[in-house]
Amino acid sequence: MEIKKMEDAAFRPYGRILTKEYQVSAILNELNERKAPTDAVIYQPTDEKMEALAESDAIKNGLFGGMPIQIGYCNGTNHRLDALEYHRNSEIGVAATDLILLLGKQQDVQEDFTYETSKVEAFFVPAGQVYELYATTLHYAPLSVDGEVFRNLVVLPRDTNTDLDGAVGCASEDKLLFAKNKWLISHKDAKIENSFVGLVGENIVL
Repeated sequence: MEIKKMEDAAFRPYGRILTKEYQVSAILNELNERKAPTDAVIYQPTDEKMEALAESDAIKNGLFGGMPIQIGYCNGTNHRLDALEYHRNSEIGVAATDLILLLGKQQDVQEDFTYETSKVEAFFVPAGQVYELYATTLHYAPLSVDGEVFRNLVVLPRDTNTDLDGAVGCASEDKLLFAKNKWLISHKDAKIENSFVGLVGENIVL
């Protein structure tokens, strides 16, 4: 599978690079202190210490218009696609290490909510990169580069990816709702409990 650069024109439908717009050195210092397992992926929706940094305020005000946000991280080691998710808003990421993102377009999800994994594109994200993924961008946990652990900051509206409070509604899309502001399509090989299995084709491994 070809691994493209975020600077390539192919990335433009998925998001944009913001590295020159925001200072993130203090955030990266904190992120590099967080645990990153060599045999699993961990996701922490919020990190109070990072949320208290002035750099985080700049992201909140500049990229979310002052809305309440959460700043957390996704760290570890991963080589498989397993699933794709989307939100109703952009997601901001900051890579503390090199990593790879597997991305798709929500517009390619079929009426029955299946999605062909052959449409996924891979992008290399260098350490220090600040980037935005648009609301229509399908994404999931980053992938490791050369088998190394990755550390990736994740900024989203407050309460995203936390447990749902009540029963899911009856609209057809609701069967994808996996957590607050998180619609998920999984691959059968991933065996993600209570998820909608709709990724068709290869469970991509890099």
